[in-house]
Amino acid sequence: MWVTDECKNSFMEMKWKKVHRYIVFKIEEKSRLVTVDKVGGPGESYDDLAASLPTDDCRYAVFDFDFVTVDNCRKSKIFFIAWSPTASRIRAKMLYATSKAGLRRALDGVHYEVQATDPTEMAMDVIQDRAN
Repeated sequence: MWVTDECKNSFMEMKWKKVHRYIVFKIEEKSRLVTVDKVGGPGESYDDLAASLPTDDCRYAVFDFDFVTVDNCRKSKIFFIAWSPTASRIRAKMLYATSKAGLRRALDGVHYEVQATDPTEMAMDVIQDRAN
């Protein structure tokens, strides 16, 4: 499994320049390359990310979550989401499960990880609970 430079560069742009709200990654099964599937602009929301994930195939995603602490301080945390819906093929689930650690190593600066098989497991309240 190889992570393309496009994945690493897009992540760094999201992390440092805040030009992306989220990035969705996919694995090309034939070449075993992790590539960028979709990029969400800074004005897009978590709901846009959730809507962009396929219901029948696995994906990885990172989301830049902005929030305000109880001390009224603005913060940002990056979430890594491993999306593996129950309707996806067993082969895809195995490929994504075995490749996750390699992508996580390439994306330095992820704060939290969420594993989800349906939208309720990655709902906004789950993200907010983890961030606070």
